[in-house]
Amino acid sequence: HRGCAAYAPENTLEGLHTAADMGVEWVEFDVMLTKDDVPILFHDDTLERTTNGHGLVAEATIEDIRQLEAGSWFGDSFSGVKIPTLEEAVDVLIQRGLGLNLEIKPTPGREKETAEIALDILSQIWDDHDRLLISSFQPVSLEIARDMATDWARGLLIGGDAMPENWQQQAEYFDVKTVNLGSRLVTREIVEDISDAGYSVLVYTVNEPDEARKFQSWGVDTLFSDAPDVVKDGLLTVH
Repeated sequence: HRGCAAYAPENTLEGLHTAADMGVEWVEFDVMLTKDDVPILFHDDTLERTTNGHGLVAEATIEDIRQLEAGSWFGDSFSGVKIPTLEEAVDVLIQRGLGLNLEIKPTPGREKETAEIALDILSQIWDDHDRLLISSFQPVSLEIARDMATDWARGLLIGGDAMPENWQQQAEYFDVKTVNLGSRLVTREIVEDISDAGYSVLVYTVNEPDEARKFQSWGVDTLFSDAPDVVKDGLLTVH
């Protein structure tokens, strides 16, 4: 989840390497655009929480972004860490043999171009379609993914406190392979309903072994975690 967010600054190359060093096979990260349309790994609309910058990501150019420091907030040993571009991150994934769940996380009003630009770049540098999942909370972004990259798997992201009654209609409309649920939404019945409809069930963000084991016993297919080693140790061995 966001690389390996319990052990390294989120959405950084250091986080991707940390995940690979732990034996993780897939990572998830967020992509949004700079003012001058460069896709970068970042989660928030504003810079303050995870960098020494201020203001909106949408108002920062890539040169502005490259001046920022994005590691000290997490720990002194990460001082000097930078915000990577999508291309830089994919280079690491290919080097380390990692699969990717790319969450398109546009700043407000940029849902269409964020998906278009990120997917266009990805199509030029990512060949392994079996190890790629495109997800988003934004309907416009998922529509673009469906229309631009028909052979790439897509995931419908659902958060909040209540499962939408029309989740299956959404899943069918966006032609997704997975339904990615916030952990507060998960019940055994919901997992069964999604599985019976033919979709894989992915759950975020799970950091406690007991919760991971419970979701596994209910038939959840994949877990997102900030601490994958802790969760993995808690899972039941399947023979």
